[in-house]
Order: sequence, then structure tokens, then C-alpha cells
Amino acid sequence: MNIKKDTVVSVNYHLTSKVDGGAENLVEQTSTEHPFVFLTGSGSLLPDFEKELTGKKTGDTFDFHIKAANAYGLKEADYIIQVNKEAFIVDGQFDEERVKVGNELEMNDTDGNVLLGIVTAIGVEQVTMDFNHPLSGHDLHFVGSVLDVREATAEELEHGHVHGPGGHHHH
Repeated sequence: MNIKKDTVVSVNYHLTSKVDGGAENLVEQTSTEHPFVFLTGSGSLLPDFEKELTGKKTGDTFDFHIKAANAYGLKEADYIIQVNKEAFIVDGQFDEERVKVGNELEMNDTDGNVLLGIVTAIGVEQVTMDFNHPLSGHDLHFVGSVLDVREATAEELEHGHVHGPGGHHHH
């Protein structure tokens, strides 16, 4: 069976990324024991990832690149903000345990939405945080193989995700 809309696909891949033509860095590597299992057409995947795999079948290999603009977007300067250090006061003290350069922190916007930001600098009065996706600005390179393709069940289509091994389980 070929990969098309409304199929459940299992793939094994090696994902690297690079910024501005720099060296490729490993982002994620699945295995045949722990593959990436997904439902096509559910809107949960990068469109170019799904497009590159469409038409392939069990046993096929793939090797493709997705430019940053078509992956997680380019870095947006507007998503790098200064947060007053007072926002990180816990029990009267600045939270030095959690607020460290490179740490990812959950923050709430003015509407109460949870956002993930990475601490990029700590100043005297401000903490600089980057709320861009960690892979924004990164060109992606996927190399792998298709392990399995099957028709999605009616329940999977209704719920918009895979059930069973490698997928979601309802309790």
C-alpha cells in the first residue's frame, strides 16, 4: 500500500538540522523498535514532510531536505523579548535554579496561554527569552525508511490520531 491521505504510517528516520549552511546537528533519531507513527492528512505534520512521503510504500527509503521557511519558520525578532527579573521571584528570591541560559521555561502570555521560551541572557534587571520554535531558522534533513503503511480505522480518522502500538491509547 502506498502512503496517501488517511493512512497510518510507521517510519524510521535520522533528522539533522543546520543553520545558515553550518554543520548538520542531530535533532532526533527513531529506531525500528520505536518508530515515528502518524496519521496522514491529520494536519499535525509539516506539510513538506507529508508531501515527500506521499506515494512511498513499505520498504522504500527517503532522503530529503526541508528549508527553514517551510519547516518551523524563520527566527522572528518579535519573539525574542525582555522579561523583568521580578517575574522570576520565588519566595522573595530570584529563581537561579531554573532561570539559567539555555534552559527552557514555561511562561504564560497575557491571555493565560502557556508558551515555551529559552533563556538566552540574564541581565541586571531583565531576562532575555526566545519564544521562537527551537528549530526555527533551521533547514531540516530527513533520511530513513518506511516500515509500514496501512489504512486508518474509522475511529482513528474520527479522533485525528493513531491508536494502538506506536500511537495513542484511550483509557
